[in-house]
Amino acid sequence: MSDRERVTPQMYARVFEGHAEGVLILEDLVRRFHRPAQLQGGIDAVLTTYHREGARSVVDHIVSMINRANGVDPNEHDEQQP
Repeated sequence: MSDRERVTPQMYARVFEGHAEGVLILEDLVRRFHRPAQLQGGIDAVLTTYHREGARSVVDHIVSMINRANGVDPNEHDEQQP
């Protein structure tokens, strides 16, 4: 991939924060895919949770890239965990 084709955090910020439709799309993605773990239901709950985490990781990546573009250290929140 050449430097011209490289996707940057700033691109994510422009698309998902700087563009009105991008803001709406990100809100829709969060609403659809950023769901909590399934806590009841045995193995089916585990499988549902894994499925949700796969979808959630995409939204988390988008938000992480936007945060980087805005100068937020992606590891900043990890250090605050007990």
